Amino acid sequence: MATAIGRGGTRVNPWAADAYEKALSVGALLLLAAVLTALARGQAQWAMVPGIVWAHILTILVSLVLTPVILLSPRGDRRHRVLGQIWAVAMLLTALLSFGIRETNGGRFSFIHILSAWVVIQVPLLWYAARTHKVALHRGSVRGMVTGALLIAGFFTFPFGRLLGHWLFG
Repeated sequence: MATAIGRGGTRVNPWAADAYEKALSVGALLLLAAVLTALARGQAQWAMVPGIVWAHILTILVSLVLTPVILLSPRGDRRHRVLGQIWAVAMLLTALLSFGIRETNGGRFSFIHILSAWVVIQVPLLWYAARTHKVALHRGSVRGMVTGALLIAGFFTFPFGRLLGHWLFG
């Protein structure tokens, strides 16, 4: 296991989760709790939700569950690679499915769809960085995806009369 010298001469493991990744993990867990609570509260209206929205929610749930598991667990082993591949596919499917969900914006694409396009570009890049052992690039790409495409986009699924927000706060 590689180590480096941090502030004050202490040894640090560059593969271990740092404070930012721990914060991202907490954010993912909080968003997961909010989504699950919204789903439970909206159960009476489930039948009215289109299949594409359910598929989108399912892929988001997979990503939210896996995010803290991957960020807080040992890295570079087979488990990390397999879970990372599942996470990347879930993120990619989430983004692709979002292009078919436009009811809340009068049939047009919204600001969140810009993040979806970014995910479609980023997933192959972060996968490539992992496969070619470009650890810093991979780590930065994953952090950016979790921050922007998962947590920030996830936050914006609750306000402005959107489905999960209506269920959670309505």
